[in-house]
Amino acid sequence: MNDDQERNTINCFRNRLRRLINVGPVLDMLQFLSDDQKELIRAKTRTEGDISAADLLLHEVITKEHSEGWFRELITALETAGCRHAANYMENNPPSPSKEFENDNCIKLIDLLKLSLVDMKTRDVCNSCYQRSLLTDEDRENIFAVNDQQGNKAGARLLLSRLVKKELGWYSEFLEALKETGHGMLARELQGEPLKGHGETHAQHSQGIYTQKKQVKKAQQLTLSYYIPWMLFLPFFLAVDPGIIRWPVWSGNPGGQLCLSVSGALVLSPIVLHDYQMEVALPALEGKNIIICLPTGSGKTRVAVYITKQHLESRRRMGQPGKVVVLVNKVPLVEQHYKAEFGKFLKHQYSVERVSGDSQLKISFPQVIEKNDIIICTAQILENSLAKAKNGDEDGIKLSQFTLMVIDECHHTQKGGVYNHIMIRYLKQKHRNIGLLKEQKTPVPLPQILGLTASPGVGGAKNQQKAEEHILRICANLDAYTIKTKSLREELMAPYKCIASAPERKEDPFGDVIKGIMDEIHSHAELSPLCQPGTQNYEQWVVQKEQNAAKEDNPRVRVCAEHLRQYNEALHQSNTIRMSDAFSFLNKYYNEELKKKSSPDEDDVIQITDTERFLFRLFKDNKEHLQELTKNPQYENNTLATLKTKILQEFTSRTIARGIIFTKTRHSAIALSQWIRENPKFESVGVRASHLIGGGDQSVVKPMTSAEQKDVLNKFHEGEINVLIATTVAEEGLDIAQCNFVIRYCLVTNEIAMIQARGRGRAEDSSYTVVEEAGSGVAERESVNEYRETMMSKAIARVCTLCQEEYEKKTKEYQMQAIMEERVKVKKKQQKVMKKEDPSKVKFSCRSCNKPVCSGEDIEIIENMHHVNVTTAFRELFTVRENTSLQERFLDYEANGVIACKQCGQQWGSMMLYKSIECPCLHIKHFVVTYGSKKKDFRKWNELAIRFPSFSYLQHAEHIANNSDEEMGDME
Repeated sequence: MNDDQERNTINCFRNRLRRLINVGPVLDMLQFLSDDQKELIRAKTRTEGDISAADLLLHEVITKEHSEGWFRELITALETAGCRHAANYMENNPPSPSKEFENDNCIKLIDLLKLSLVDMKTRDVCNSCYQRSLLTDEDRENIFAVNDQQGNKAGARLLLSRLVKKELGWYSEFLEALKETGHGMLARELQGEPLKGHGETHAQHSQGIYTQKKQVKKAQQLTLSYYIPWMLFLPFFLAVDPGIIRWPVWSGNPGGQLCLSVSGALVLSPIVLHDYQMEVALPALEGKNIIICLPTGSGKTRVAVYITKQHLESRRRMGQPGKVVVLVNKVPLVEQHYKAEFGKFLKHQYSVERVSGDSQLKISFPQVIEKNDIIICTAQILENSLAKAKNGDEDGIKLSQFTLMVIDECHHTQKGGVYNHIMIRYLKQKHRNIGLLKEQKTPVPLPQILGLTASPGVGGAKNQQKAEEHILRICANLDAYTIKTKSLREELMAPYKCIASAPERKEDPFGDVIKGIMDEIHSHAELSPLCQPGTQNYEQWVVQKEQNAAKEDNPRVRVCAEHLRQYNEALHQSNTIRMSDAFSFLNKYYNEELKKKSSPDEDDVIQITDTERFLFRLFKDNKEHLQELTKNPQYENNTLATLKTKILQEFTSRTIARGIIFTKTRHSAIALSQWIRENPKFESVGVRASHLIGGGDQSVVKPMTSAEQKDVLNKFHEGEINVLIATTVAEEGLDIAQCNFVIRYCLVTNEIAMIQARGRGRAEDSSYTVVEEAGSGVAERESVNEYRETMMSKAIARVCTLCQEEYEKKTKEYQMQAIMEERVKVKKKQQKVMKKEDPSKVKFSCRSCNKPVCSGEDIEIIENMHHVNVTTAFRELFTVRENTSLQERFLDYEANGVIACKQCGQQWGSMMLYKSIECPCLHIKHFVVTYGSKKKDFRKWNELAIRFPSFSYLQHAEHIANNSDEEMGDME
């Protein structure tokens, strides 16, 4: 072919080629393009993605003149970069139409099943694909890099995007790679094979049939007893815009999904509400702001989906744009609401997108808002963007861009909460709009508000009047026309409730030994506690002692107080979980402390003080005795035995048992889960347990990632797990399968938590049990919560019966009060900012050994969040250790180490990698701050009124590059 023919061939296949070229590595090997051309294409990749960049590359190739041999150079670059399929098209050697069609179908299947595929073990699958020559060396390196930096799902997405560009035959090799790496279920779904639980006849009948596990479960509930061959409908679906089509699901499914009937006809089943759901929705359907208060499991979110649909449809009929934002207060709820509700029922008709801290979107939040009809996001993301708009940032958005705002768990719309920050903006604009109307000016449009809650609580009220004020304040904060609720005694049966009290311990030799150790520490540090060890009051006392000692440069008391906290926690654990768990907790703590005292660098010697030697020796002297006591079951606490009896009772008295046990701490959740798994008695009655804890990093116990939480909940849904041992993370919001028993183990918080936890028992004949030790006060606090619940119900009823004039008068007063309080708060904050001192005014010293560390002048801030010190002098003061919690989680791709004092081993922070520069990140809680002449203790950086400069990436990058050049010169 001559040049013109080659260009014509490329232009002919241009639309297909732009999806097959991996631009980065191809561009690196092309010499016939100028550096300016390459930079333009690379910029396109960064801003608009690979497809747009590939289109620009093809444009440059087709329209510009090049040196001789350019075409062969381009083909070689494509082949070397693993784009042999694209090279075949350029050489006018495309596959046959049937094979091309088959390959397109395979790509479409990958896209449709992406939500499941991104949960694959990316590293394992990547290695298997690489061994099968599906990926190049560079492909594998890039996938591993993304996997390490952005997480498993991001790595999986990149892997899939590379595979679909490969030469024909990649699909069957990918299936084999999935099977080889333990993803047989995914492979079978991609092949269209039926899942488990269907007979041989089905298997023979359904060759080449696609179905998803959830769809199969729904199909089992219908009279339809066979599968629809999806390949019959694939050409139709490929012909339709994939952004607005839903894959085949069964007719008969409830609500707003695009379905295929037995005949193959497309049908749209409506969202059907119960009478009580429709009753509470009516004011919202009229465009009014309301709060819907219905019990957990009563379908509040389904009502919100219905209202959203009707809202968008009504605006569309009137020829007006509609845009809905759904706000949640927890990251896992974003994906949950998308998959289970809004995306499931509305995506066929409207564009629905979700955004959270876990999202991997390549476009900005304002672009997401602009391009979609329904946006599900965490409230903090919206608040951040609203704040940017107020500051004049182009990357900000305004409330006026939305026509409906759904606020999930709206009882959090109170002082200090992110929901309240958003609603204060709303109320301020509403107040300004009144002034604009008086001036006969056009008011700024505001969205309709829909609040959802199972329990607004009473806000700590001790009488009926205060409870009513609390409800009215929440109504005012949400600018609600009314609060709608419904008594659901007929629709939703409340679980049977009981208190299971365990007798007090007669003997506690394990606890006696720990108390004896604590007494010796008290004597050594000359401390006289005013309360009993093992209590919350003691915990507060010892924390205060540790903070005061750090400020007073008293290392003896500080380190003793720190160790006393661990013994107090162990004492608490021995009263709620096994003695062996309490011992393991202490043993692990002392092992970690000893590791801190051993430097990774043999030339460095970490100091051990006399007090530390005393404490290490004290534990060592008692260690064997404590361990021996753990082997005597007669000394275990009685509450554990009561819990065991209750669990066995639930599993032996029910045909199928499924339940949740709520406990106070992450450590106790993990320990109870392990206790159940290790006990053969539980196994014999079919108990299969796992723990579910939060994702925040505010505990010594490693948090659960969103993926780990999702995995546990999925197993609970599927019945692989039938008992969840959870912290309060499972009380609110998360979609948890129906349970027929709920146990609160030595745990009582407030009336909202009680109602939320009890609401998890949604199945018929369910039970709700509080397990406590007699005399602990748990039963009494539970009774207080029941009283508050009654007050709350009466308060809601009272608010609902107020005449509209009185209701509006009271809510307006609370709104004006909220606006004024916010103004005072903002003014104080501005004054505080104006008073911010120069960084040179503060000095930082090690919290443990009081060694001077650095001045505030050495601190810089990355992205208004991370406080780093990249000075050479500071690097001489610390060592870098491995992060043990990350090791335990096997997250080697998050291997940012811990930085610790060379002198005493005290942790100072973490080593973070910021755009390939290692930056020691300081955590202020690990330092004593000398502010002027006073020593102070801070837990968060925002408590320190100092204006630190922003981190200069360019300056530090140039400095590192210059040093590297000098080192290379020295080597030469």
